[in-house]
Amino acid sequence: MTPMNRLMASRGLLQIFCALLLVIVIMFIANYIVYKNSISGIYEKVTQNNRLVVQNIIQSFDSSFATVNNLIFSVHGLPYDPAAEDKTIDMAKVYTLQEHLARLASSIDYVEDIIVFYDGQELAVTAKGTSDFSVLFDKKYKHDTYTPNYWKMFMNAKHALTFFPIADFAVSTDGLTRRSQQLMVVMDGNKVRLSNKNVMVLLNAEKLLKQIDLKSMIPGASLLVLDANRNVVLSTDPKQEPGELLNEVYFSPEKEATLTRKNVEYHFYKSEYNDFIYINKVPYQFQNINSVGNANYLIMMSAIICAVLLSAFLSVYLYRPVKDILKLFGGGQLKGNDFRKIYSGIVKVQTENETLKEQIRFADQELRRSLFLQMLDGYTHTRELEMQLQPVYEFFFPERQFVMAAVQIKPPVEGDSRQEPRVEAITAMLEDALGEAGRVAVFYTGGLQFTVMVGISQPSGRRAVLDKLESWMKRAAKEELAGFVLWAGLSRLYESKVSSCQEAYQDLQNGRDYRNIDSACAVVDLENIRYVPAIQFSFEKMEKLSNTLLSGKTDEALSLLENLFEENAERGVHHYQFAHLAKSLFFHLMKPNEQGAADSKESLQLEMAFCRRVDQAYSRAEVMEALKEIVRFIGNKRLQEGKSKLNPEFINQYIELHYMENLYLDHMAELLNTSPKYFSNYFKKTFGVGYVDYLNKVRLSHAREFLRHSEMSVAEIGEKTGYLNASTFTTTFKKYYGISPSEFRKKTVG
Repeated sequence: MTPMNRLMASRGLLQIFCALLLVIVIMFIANYIVYKNSISGIYEKVTQNNRLVVQNIIQSFDSSFATVNNLIFSVHGLPYDPAAEDKTIDMAKVYTLQEHLARLASSIDYVEDIIVFYDGQELAVTAKGTSDFSVLFDKKYKHDTYTPNYWKMFMNAKHALTFFPIADFAVSTDGLTRRSQQLMVVMDGNKVRLSNKNVMVLLNAEKLLKQIDLKSMIPGASLLVLDANRNVVLSTDPKQEPGELLNEVYFSPEKEATLTRKNVEYHFYKSEYNDFIYINKVPYQFQNINSVGNANYLIMMSAIICAVLLSAFLSVYLYRPVKDILKLFGGGQLKGNDFRKIYSGIVKVQTENETLKEQIRFADQELRRSLFLQMLDGYTHTRELEMQLQPVYEFFFPERQFVMAAVQIKPPVEGDSRQEPRVEAITAMLEDALGEAGRVAVFYTGGLQFTVMVGISQPSGRRAVLDKLESWMKRAAKEELAGFVLWAGLSRLYESKVSSCQEAYQDLQNGRDYRNIDSACAVVDLENIRYVPAIQFSFEKMEKLSNTLLSGKTDEALSLLENLFEENAERGVHHYQFAHLAKSLFFHLMKPNEQGAADSKESLQLEMAFCRRVDQAYSRAEVMEALKEIVRFIGNKRLQEGKSKLNPEFINQYIELHYMENLYLDHMAELLNTSPKYFSNYFKKTFGVGYVDYLNKVRLSHAREFLRHSEMSVAEIGEKTGYLNASTFTTTFKKYYGISPSEFRKKTVG
């Protein structure tokens, strides 16, 4: 055979080889372009993205600083500003001011405390209470540099609004233990006084930086924040100092500038809000770029040579495609129709594809659920989240408006044989029930709780959703979910946008708290909820209940408890108010029963279980039963103790809690199940002093505190500390201290 004939016979083989060579050429060109541009291109993209990240960080800082500035402005607008010549303190107005400060502080997550004080006065009013200004910064917020004298000197000097650097403070909440906490202090300016108040705001640095997210910068980068006077406010790199860099910087009209020093690039940004300067230090280039380039070139050439050789070998075998395909399907060694075996292999692949599609569908459902939960979080939505939402935006918001519904299912009591319903079944039922009212998306949020979004084209469609939901609840309670406790809530109508999801979800959470505790309707319509301003909270009845229980009269205590709850139920109070009343009663009843470390541990466990049970209660009966069990527990404990109540710790604690009442010797003896004579002898032997003398000392110690720190009259103080009239109080006080209460007040206050 001539060479030409052999070439023609191998034409198919040559075509395969040439096709592979074409692929190699294309691969070579692509690799060469990547080799020339990849490293520099990657670096450019990374630095550009880093600029966007830093600009977002600056916007977050500006937003936080603007929020703090608005907060300070709001504090200046609060009532109570004493005149400069008036040195008296109106404590009623001070307590009102403290309540306003607490509400303002709780509205911003990263605000640790707000402190207000006045020139010439030592009183400091904070969001957490009132205190002496020096004690506040010596005991509660202690710092070696920022002492009370430092703050007073700084406030007396003329200054603008000042943000102090983040520093470690020794913070104490109980006056005994301390913990280290990073705080940023913001001091209001006094060049233009808006009021007589001096305002300080303490920011929780950890929470502030958490919402700003400094970790999103390029690895190896750092950020330095300077205020308008070029003082350091924040630095992520302790070694980074502005030095003389700022002297060489000229900001562009966009308030940006750049400097290069060796292998480092400095990007300067000036805030449009408060002229703060942000310095972002980033690596100028990736390290070892030359060695990386050489290695990349070697890898590219080696890959091309190997590809050429591999193409030569593969071309020899690829002219037999059918046999190769059969080998892929596992039928290359079997006899029979080759194409039928290929068909069988394709059917097998299709079956596997169906399984894969099912897995993808499940993954898609989980992705939508994850995106939905992110929308409910309420955090600032990132660009990444917005990009993820684009393909499924119509799924969440098919119409111009939407309503959100919450469905909660409480399992039957323990021991019930009914099986817990499947999540998929509940989801299908909700989709079928509400699908006629609009386009529905159901999401399972855990613990047999479901959140439903229903797209509505017209405002009147909300009524249809409510009717469908109520109809399904009634039917499910009798059929599919018989024996289960069901609760549902329907939000107001919202515009279809991402930011509305968190508002609607919060609306549902409020509906669960603000629902009427005795409401017979299983679906709470958030548009019809009306706030009940107050609950019936009689301290006299609570005290009577506590004393009755201490005396071991459990049945009478249960009757008093039912009357107190019935009064509030008739007022139509909300669930959270009812729960608050129950918890208050719990703490009031448990306090006199803690006598030691073992009791404290048992009380803590009992408290956790009780609060969890009350918060998860669906009806007034459940709350009542939980509190009745506590009353029975305390009553049984009293019966088991018997005369064990006759111990110093209990007697001392009871006198300390009830010193303002008429604690006659007979009353104490009856309480402790003993005779007055025996109790008197026991008390004197145990405490080393007579009962009357001991009671007087307790009362007078409290009276001295009222004389020092309150503006009540002597008669009012005597009545408040348990004396029948001012004369008896004055005579007793002079007997123990040698001077009258009025003289004591003048001596200590003056």
